[in-house]
Amino acid sequence: MKLLWAPWRIQYIRAPKYNGCIFCDFPKENRDKERLILYRGKHAFIIMNNYPYNPGHVMIAPYRHVGKWEELSDEELLDIMKLSQLMIKALKNAMNPDGFNMGINIGRVAGAGIEDHVHLHIVPRWNGDTNFMPVVDDTKVIPESLDEAYDELKKAIEKVLNENNSD
Repeated sequence: MKLLWAPWRIQYIRAPKYNGCIFCDFPKENRDKERLILYRGKHAFIIMNNYPYNPGHVMIAPYRHVGKWEELSDEELLDIMKLSQLMIKALKNAMNPDGFNMGINIGRVAGAGIEDHVHLHIVPRWNGDTNFMPVVDDTKVIPESLDEAYDELKKAIEKVLNENNSD
């Protein structure tokens, strides 16, 4: 049997579980880089997933604590969709993915890790990003640190915003 050592994962295993709602609490703290908040819109914000499926995996959530998609206001829905466009442009600029998975997990049975606060996932995908590791060893290889991805995506968002303002 071969072993794959991933000693950096122990920090996630041993980390205390967060008792509040990250989508409510983190934006109030004004520690955006530490909390991986990439961008703040009027009614919603973009935050990196601390346990990413792929590099650049982000979530877009409304500031208001709401657990049902159908209860979002028109303003919240529009802001979430506009931020998804911004993020896709930024991800294309920064990471050049071949495609994206976008999704909303509603309810535990659908895979929602945080059921009480709806959010939209955007996961960049590359041709060949699935390899033998998940199949053989139930292990996902993430080739970039969260800090590096944060800095790269933050710059890419600023670039997209500057391009949009020059139009």
